[in-house]
Amino acid sequence: MIRRKFAAVVPLVFLVACSRTEPQPTVDQPLGLGAELAPLEVPAQAGSAHPQLTTSQKGAILSWLDQDESTTLRFSERTGGNWSAPQTVSSGKDWFITAADVPSVLRLKDGTLVANWYPTTDEAIEAYDTQLSYSKDDGKTWAKAFSPHHDKTKTQHGFVSLLELADGGVGMVWLDGRDQELNTTDPLGGSMALYYASFDSSWKQTAESVVNARVCECCQTAAVVTADGVLTAFRDRSAEEIRDIKVSRLDSGKWTPELALHDDNWKIDACPINGPALSARGRQVAAAWFAAPNDNGRAYVAFSQDAGKTWGQAIRLDDEASLGRVDIELLDDGSAIASWVEFANGKSAFKVRHVLPSGQRSAATDVPGAGRVSGYPRMTRAGNELILAWTDGDGGNQVKAAVARLK
Repeated sequence: MIRRKFAAVVPLVFLVACSRTEPQPTVDQPLGLGAELAPLEVPAQAGSAHPQLTTSQKGAILSWLDQDESTTLRFSERTGGNWSAPQTVSSGKDWFITAADVPSVLRLKDGTLVANWYPTTDEAIEAYDTQLSYSKDDGKTWAKAFSPHHDKTKTQHGFVSLLELADGGVGMVWLDGRDQELNTTDPLGGSMALYYASFDSSWKQTAESVVNARVCECCQTAAVVTADGVLTAFRDRSAEEIRDIKVSRLDSGKWTPELALHDDNWKIDACPINGPALSARGRQVAAAWFAAPNDNGRAYVAFSQDAGKTWGQAIRLDDEASLGRVDIELLDDGSAIASWVEFANGKSAFKVRHVLPSGQRSAATDVPGAGRVSGYPRMTRAGNELILAWTDGDGGNQVKAAVARLK
């Protein structure tokens, strides 16, 4: 069984705390318009890790991995302030396991549950596939697993972002390494690409296409449905090794050319394993991302009022320096709650703050109960609850959570 492997080497940067060169106004404004964060009990037990959070009309879903002789994907749903008993989606002894690239469970509007996970195809070269399944009976039984990609290469197929399409179907983006096996012209061995697939409500596949042919090898993807269609964000990779965050929109069945969220001009000849986050409501979109030009780690937020066609200013999220690992959720008034891992005085801390499109920010708030955060924290909004989950690494892995009840 493969545990905690990564698809690229993480460079030893981002750990330099430095003075703020981009001051941002801080206003006396409490988190989430008056909400306070508090620890939240979750049904994941000791040994659990790698959480994911999604939200449906029914409530929030927390999924995680339990690992012993095999790896098991489990989930629990939160409705009426209570978690359901944990249910099992699937398990296996050959899954590709990494804190950066985790399975997920999503509930559609018609009640169908959809899940994805990653069986290994070649451990030596960190090759794995994406498998999908769905349940029509609240997770009691699951359909035979299938794959959205059909290249049959033993390469990477992961970092999936699932989403429900406006017509009730399912869409997804993922990082796909097929060119690294199929290419015949690149002496360096081919490029990682960003792919998109879609399925209609009867689970007939309706698309498998390239979004961007050259992207960073192992940074998380993000995808949302706006009033104007699907928007995805990813870390691009130029020929000069500039790895800034870009977005692309699905417009009339075709993906638009990539557009930079901000010209960070981060040149790095390695994958930082630090992807973007998106949140959308209608035509409003909020994005969070990480960059470290000159080895100075920074986390940022930006807003779009036109479904990702144009973006406002890059708003500094951290106070001293950041390790990234961001997430973001829009609020009803068009502002957002963003999370990141701060790094200051030789220590890391999981933090959140309220950010406005104008650039105003609340004071940063430490997430209660978050000690040594392992992996990549997650966040979602369900009704008036903002839920955060992470793997706590103190004394052995266990998924923990916190909640803010928004006013």
